[in-house]
Amino acid sequence: MTAPLRLGTRGSALAMAQSGHVAEALTAATGRPVELVEVVTAGDRSTAPVHRLGVGVFVSALRDALTAREIDFAVHSYKDLPTAAAPGLHIAAVPQREDPRDALVARDGRTLAELPPGARVGTGALRRIAQLHALGMQLEVTPIRGNVDTRLGRVLGPDAELDAVVLARAGLARLGRTDVITETLDPMLMLPAPAQGALAVECRIDDQDLVELLGVLDHAPSRAAVVAERALLATLEAGCSAPVAAYGELAEGDAGEEIYLRGAVISPDGTRDLRLSRTGTPADAAEIGKALAAELLELGADSILGQEGHAGPGTQQFGSTE
Repeated sequence: MTAPLRLGTRGSALAMAQSGHVAEALTAATGRPVELVEVVTAGDRSTAPVHRLGVGVFVSALRDALTAREIDFAVHSYKDLPTAAAPGLHIAAVPQREDPRDALVARDGRTLAELPPGARVGTGALRRIAQLHALGMQLEVTPIRGNVDTRLGRVLGPDAELDAVVLARAGLARLGRTDVITETLDPMLMLPAPAQGALAVECRIDDQDLVELLGVLDHAPSRAAVVAERALLATLEAGCSAPVAAYGELAEGDAGEEIYLRGAVISPDGTRDLRLSRTGTPADAAEIGKALAAELLELGADSILGQEGHAGPGTQQFGSTE
């Protein structure tokens, strides 16, 4: 019998759900059995705010295990990956992306517009904090950490002390918890993080048989959108926890399929909000992202990114893991 492929994953419920989905899809497509191997990362052990932990804090241990041949491949939340390629490793597949939008979970079924001034809204991402402040709704934004259930408990549990939380819709969908969503946020109000909702399936570049095997999971439109978004992030030289947002959508244009990429850089206190868009072909995905980032830099995005870490009025310093 063929030995099971060893898939490395973080141990959180969301990471296990994501990895389990990839394992099942690979077995269904190729017949190869897969076993999950839990790997504890530095981000899982720390209670510090995510934007203070550094880029790649949730993936370095997985990559170390890959390099040491303790696992055969790994599944990451793509938005957690540093933009620089890891030597000797290769993103063999980007499966079809989940809905990348953010979701609001609020008491009494409220939407964002129905939250009163002074409402306490929890979220872990500086990008979301900045955009909530930019709305000018006088919300009290509280940075929070913890897994999905922990954060939901802060608004829905018996000891709830928040009026709402903002989470990635994709995570709730993968955990089967979309029933708690009171509003899926329009990207015009809350532009997602680059690569939000996408997974990266990574293996060693010298394992060509596995590279080819994992390729059956790749979804070309999802990969093109993510390439554009991450090229923008890389050109801005910003980390995955910076107040940078990007969303690429593929649609039919006059001359065939094209990418419509929106990008934003928002100061943590919401007082400066740069938003631009650009279109091009999927083959030029990376160049679209680089060009849009260059336009944002011309408008002063670098000065906004220099303010990272100042989360704005009405905030405490915590963070998020997922």
